Amino acid sequence: MNSSPVALKEVDRVEVTTLIDNYVDALLEDTETVTRPKHGNEEEIETDTLLAEHGLSLLVTIHRDGKKHTILFDTGYNQIGVPYNIEKLGIDINEIDIIVMSHAHMDHTGSLYPLLDKMPRPITLALHPAAFHFPRYKSSNDGKLTRFPQTLKREDLKEKKVDVLETGTPTPILEDMVIITGEVERTTPFEKGLPNALLERNGNMEQDPMSDDQSLVMHLRNKGLVIVSGCSHAGIVNTVLYSKKLSGVDRVHAILGGFHLTGSVFEPVIDPTIRELKKLDPKVLVPMHCTGWKAIHQISQAFPASFILNSVGSKYTLS
Repeated sequence: MNSSPVALKEVDRVEVTTLIDNYVDALLEDTETVTRPKHGNEEEIETDTLLAEHGLSLLVTIHRDGKKHTILFDTGYNQIGVPYNIEKLGIDINEIDIIVMSHAHMDHTGSLYPLLDKMPRPITLALHPAAFHFPRYKSSNDGKLTRFPQTLKREDLKEKKVDVLETGTPTPILEDMVIITGEVERTTPFEKGLPNALLERNGNMEQDPMSDDQSLVMHLRNKGLVIVSGCSHAGIVNTVLYSKKLSGVDRVHAILGGFHLTGSVFEPVIDPTIRELKKLDPKVLVPMHCTGWKAIHQISQAFPASFILNSVGSKYTLS
């Protein structure tokens, strides 16, 4: 693991738009931090709305000195939701500078290929080399194995003329204004990944370390770190602690993304996660996707001032 800080330039503003998440609510109101999409005009409410699914896709835009750069972070589960919502929200995919995959699970890669077909070349796709490690399985209590579909393949990406950037270690991108963490250092005693996730390697089954789990780190001027996670299979606390170590910045301003605290295996991890997040004292806290209802509810109670309920189409402006 990297032990020395990576040079990270401060940015003036970070905008995060939710292209897809597990939840959509057309009645949520704007705040100083988040603006919600308008469903219709002053005269008539629209007959359709944005789509939600069990997946995550975020558009992250950074601003510095009058210039901006945009990252597409993950692409949802199926091939319908993200492209539909992009069109509905009036987003120009030609403004995307780079695509970053948090990891290779299908609920984060689903719309990648149809979006690539619409994008001009060249476009860079950044991912961890372990994203290509398959077959992967999920085991049930009775020992039955369910195989994860492999949605990322080198030959497919080569055919689509994508510039693949494999980021196993911390990698600065966009003029050193963003760090892709690479594999996250795991130091907490309670964040142990997915115990029922298996990886077949050299004909043997072993626990899948999900080393391809990675996040985005930015340094917001005068505020602190902004950390955007996909599923946090390495643990959201591990992810934040590693982001602090990588950047050399101790102050944490915002944490957004999936925390993976849903289900009976992870519910015992909710309390220690909240205790450690309180020590980190983020001013903006937006749990998404795989965090789960119980964890989101408890986080909302533990962080009444910083918690924001996410919904598809929500745009967070941090400045």
